[in-house]
Amino acid sequence: RVMDSSRYASILSRSSGKQCLVYKCIADGNFEAWVDTARTEHGHTAINLVGRASSKGVDYQGPTISEAMKICTPKIDFGCVCIAERHTMEAAQARGKPYPTEHQNMIRKQNAGAKWFISQAVYDPEPTIRLLRDYAALCRERGVTPRKVVLTFAPVSRQKTMTFIKWLGVRVPEEAEKKILAAEKPVDASVDLLCDILKKILNETLGIGVPLGISCESVSIFKAEIDGVHELFRRLQGILLDSRGSPWKVHWIEVMPPPGQEQKQDKAIVVAPPTGAFTILASVALGGVLVASGTLMASFVRRGR
Repeated sequence: RVMDSSRYASILSRSSGKQCLVYKCIADGNFEAWVDTARTEHGHTAINLVGRASSKGVDYQGPTISEAMKICTPKIDFGCVCIAERHTMEAAQARGKPYPTEHQNMIRKQNAGAKWFISQAVYDPEPTIRLLRDYAALCRERGVTPRKVVLTFAPVSRQKTMTFIKWLGVRVPEEAEKKILAAEKPVDASVDLLCDILKKILNETLGIGVPLGISCESVSIFKAEIDGVHELFRRLQGILLDSRGSPWKVHWIEVMPPPGQEQKQDKAIVVAPPTGAFTILASVALGGVLVASGTLMASFVRRGR
């Protein structure tokens, strides 16, 4: 049974002591009431708006994305989705446009109150690099400060999951797909590839002024892929934080101790956290890095040189 995301996230928030970032699709005839409940009853302070599916001939209830942002602005902080796959020349030509316009969509949403953007899963770095560069350039042209863009990464270990993420609209180069699925340990190959993709994005967008974060998630209930999220996040956090050019440390908090044991005190460490069951419920913003929530969560402390 699927539980409402706001209620589910409130359980996680109480258990972890951390605020959750709750995803909400706007195709809801009771959207405004949902926002009020999320804020006043469940105690949420941030949501991420997800637009309607682009299916033709479907009569969706609920507000448009512009109306949803207007509803949220006086009530709760919100961010929006950015989709690099829409920022390709092929996508522009299919829509009769001379150049991609996703960066313009981001500026429009930013002007309407969006405080951050979260990408869908990244498997092809080139559209993301183009989008970040164009967004940065348009921000400079308009004299506005770029919002944080959180890049999402999801490990894959089998054909079924690969087919699913492609169905979701994720662009996966044929070479990358073959490399992952032909590997002896596909999930490890997937993690290695995603680490290389983040490095490439960071190198190609260095100095453009767009702050970046990461989000790691599993899009299936397959154990190998859920376990892969642990390793993926540990490696991506190091890559991202190293790129900032200043010392950092990780503060791990065991938020769900074994039954019958008291919760341990917080402890600062600089190595990988203990392993444990990982449940993808929502997303938690921690110290500028966004990570899919689980039994272990990390916060990052920057220290000057």
